[in-house]
Amino acid sequence: MSERTMMGRNLALEAVRVTEAAALAAARLTGRGDERAADTAAVEAMHRALNGLLIDGTVVIGQGERAEADLLYTGEKVGAGAGNALVDIALNPLEGATICATGGYNALSVVALAVKGGFLRVPPIYMDKIAVGPNLPAGVVDLDAGVPDNLKSLAQAKGCPVSDLLICILDRPRHEDLIEKVREAGARVMLIADGDVSGVIAAGQPHTGVDMYLGTGGAPEGVLAAAALGAVGGQMQGRLIFRSEDERAMAHERGITDLSHKYELSELARGDVMFAATGVTDGAILRGVRRYQGGATTHSMVVRAKSGTVRFVSAQHNSQRKAGLD
Repeated sequence: MSERTMMGRNLALEAVRVTEAAALAAARLTGRGDERAADTAAVEAMHRALNGLLIDGTVVIGQGERAEADLLYTGEKVGAGAGNALVDIALNPLEGATICATGGYNALSVVALAVKGGFLRVPPIYMDKIAVGPNLPAGVVDLDAGVPDNLKSLAQAKGCPVSDLLICILDRPRHEDLIEKVREAGARVMLIADGDVSGVIAAGQPHTGVDMYLGTGGAPEGVLAAAALGAVGGQMQGRLIFRSEDERAMAHERGITDLSHKYELSELARGDVMFAATGVTDGAILRGVRRYQGGATTHSMVVRAKSGTVRFVSAQHNSQRKAGLD
């Protein structure tokens, strides 16, 4: 394998600097009621940080098509360029812009890096998802199985009653029937207002208490979540949901021909994947940015699939030495 197709361990920590920059920028607008301004600030900060990395990077899951976004659009080249590691990038500078704008719970900045071809290139549409954490039998849950069957199988694998299980679901009208089925089966439900990347990741972290993520969310977010979950040995399945001929056409443009395919986690994100996330606001996994006179603190996680290591990184940022904090 050539140097241009390898990613060194130092790159994982450099990825944290990217999400820190975006989180710090967005946090300045937390609770201000302007989600567009918060998102723009995060995008601009992440763009600058990515261009400081020694990579030859291509954004494969970004802020939209080139006609829809000025920065971090799908297909944009970032990093120092030729001669450095060839990297595909999936990102969301501010997952939960509404959360950030309202001062809510679980807003994150996230980025994932993979060797070229490591991410499924999905269009910006919906995906049906199911995800559980590590140390469970292969195939313990299945997207095509009924809710009661999945909950029973998971409870048996964990050696607990179904009533002990906590299932994370996005609080959306489309999930009303799903929520009712989970409760009827005897499990508990944790509803989240936004941020299904954090919901999937929570299923892979034992300290969160979340046993499963279930429901429909963004397909790009599904790839990002798979990058983090796969590195710790979790399981996930997803299926794209098409609501129009335009969405089907976007999938075909990305080389997706089987529109009903059930994707395993390894098809969504594969190889030597690195994932980093920094909390913008407090959440189940990460604390949000704390600002104080002269600086701020951030709390991040970085995951590398090659080693399976999860690191939590707390950092203090001095505004007198870093532009953009004050």
